[in-house]
Amino acid sequence: MFMKDKKTENQEDKEPLETVAKEATDLKEEAQIIGDIESKLKEASDKYTRLYAEYDNYRRRTAKEKIDLIKFGGEEAIVSFLTVVDDMERALAHHKEGEFKEGLELIYQKMVKILTSKNVVPFGAKGEVFDAELHEAITSMPSEEFKGKILEVVDKGYTLNEKVIRHAKVVVGS
Repeated sequence: MFMKDKKTENQEDKEPLETVAKEATDLKEEAQIIGDIESKLKEASDKYTRLYAEYDNYRRRTAKEKIDLIKFGGEEAIVSFLTVVDDMERALAHHKEGEFKEGLELIYQKMVKILTSKNVVPFGAKGEVFDAELHEAITSMPSEEFKGKILEVVDKGYTLNEKVIRHAKVVVGS
């Protein structure tokens, strides 16, 4: 029988333990690396999700801005044009019958037709209930019959695609 001395026997016992310890250390390092990779992947996924949401919000906002630009693009020109309409209404109200008045009326009707085709709608009539969102009260006059209502319209108000582009200037009964 071949006998091993105690030194070689201890070394053989230690080798598997050292191998197992080394493998355990390697596994810990690999687990650490995998954990780092998982956290970086999670972070990258979170960044991607946020970036995608941000882009989606941007896309929706710019689409809405484009639609509003198309819808209300001519607002400034129309508001400037409304003073001419007001002047024509005053001229028609104070002019007597005749060819000039008929011609002025035809022009006025064309202007109203154009405004209507562009979704410009007038509002503010005598007897309507005063609404601070739509009307601008220039003054108030005592009146039991028209209390809280419009007594007189100085300038009509107008909406463009249901957006108030000019408030009606009115006298309110109090």
